[in-house]
Amino acid sequence: QLQLEESGGALVQPGGSLRLSCAGSGVGLGSSVIGWFRQAPGKEREVVSCISQAGGLTYYTDSVKGRFTISRDNEKRTVYLQMNSLNAEDTAIYYCAARVGLFQNSDCSRAPWYMHWGQGTQVTVSS
Repeated sequence: QLQLEESGGALVQPGGSLRLSCAGSGVGLGSSVIGWFRQAPGKEREVVSCISQAGGLTYYTDSVKGRFTISRDNEKRTVYLQMNSLNAEDTAIYYCAARVGLFQNSDCSRAPWYMHWGQGTQVTVSS
């Protein structure tokens, strides 16, 4: 059973940066597509980014392109989300999710496709 734990969320000023981490324990992180999602108060959970098993394929939602970077270190069993130029609209709880499967944008961008979820980490962008 794969378990995921997010960390790195914090209060940051507009224009600042954060790096979120998603650590996997148990079996299967290295063979899983990993997605980062976020949910703001009163809004639906939305995809932020996802990455293939070896890290060669990635997807970003339009609002974070050029600002966020997803990466993974399978030896450390960790996936990262580097977030730069943060703004108030990035305020949300950020979740990582995992599923063993073929990386396709049409799948990895959909929350129901994923089998395993972390508990989330709060990111607040405010002055």
